Amino acid sequence: MKDVLLLTGAGQIGLAIARRMGYGKQIVLGDKSPENARAAAKTLTDAGFDAAAVQMDLSSRASIQAMLAEARRCGEITLLVNAAGVSPSQAPVETILQVDLYGTAVLLEEVGKVIAPGGAGVTVSSQSGHRLPALSPAEDEQLAVTPADELLSLALLQPASIRDTLHAYQLAKRCNVKRVMAEAVKWGARGARINSISPGIVVTPLAIDELNGPRGGFYKNMFANCPAGRPGTADEIANVAELLLSGRGAFITGADFLVDGGATASYFYGPLKQQTRQPGHAARP
Repeated sequence: MKDVLLLTGAGQIGLAIARRMGYGKQIVLGDKSPENARAAAKTLTDAGFDAAAVQMDLSSRASIQAMLAEARRCGEITLLVNAAGVSPSQAPVETILQVDLYGTAVLLEEVGKVIAPGGAGVTVSSQSGHRLPALSPAEDEQLAVTPADELLSLALLQPASIRDTLHAYQLAKRCNVKRVMAEAVKWGARGARINSISPGIVVTPLAIDELNGPRGGFYKNMFANCPAGRPGTADEIANVAELLLSGRGAFITGADFLVDGGATASYFYGPLKQQTRQPGHAARP
């Protein structure tokens, strides 16, 4: 039996992290699309990794539990890479909340029950959570510690409180960061760590959907006017994940790392701040 790297989501960011951290381990890769899961597992296997594909629906606790049971048949789960999710241009409000918010909360909760001592995890959040105006301390605490199965009953997550899919996505990603903080305490009791990464615009199929969607011009303007002057790559996110998942990150847990080329800094203190004040300009993603 081998130590297991559990990877949710068959996208480019998750695969980039798995290539950094999955050597010598059994990679168990789950995705809602069995075809995508098999294709991603084949890519890893063809590169010399030991990867197995399973179908996993992040919006379902039973599906998450089934994936964990399959992974534990292979060995101890020592690493979690959660890169599953949907974007504002890919799904309606209800799906975004069910997958990105509720599903991530359930995954962190369930993995936290079985993660091996010394284990570590990262969940991929988003810069969008950093653009959401400040919530009240009570609302932040609700997002952090409300039992996962009660999250979608919170007042701030009701349809009347959510403007559109972008707002739902921002709330989901804010919740991800808060859940990581709360779960880090529970994971710590097992001698394990959990952190989140909030990428900016990274060239992936999901990002391409956004660039070709209704806010495409806004996103292109975003990376043109951020300090880095470009979008990021999946491997640059993997650079940060490698630190967080390795022994070099042993003193880091419950934290979120904003990796967006300075786009959020520009929104608050640079040229993007002025542009978002122009009449008729779209809301901040």
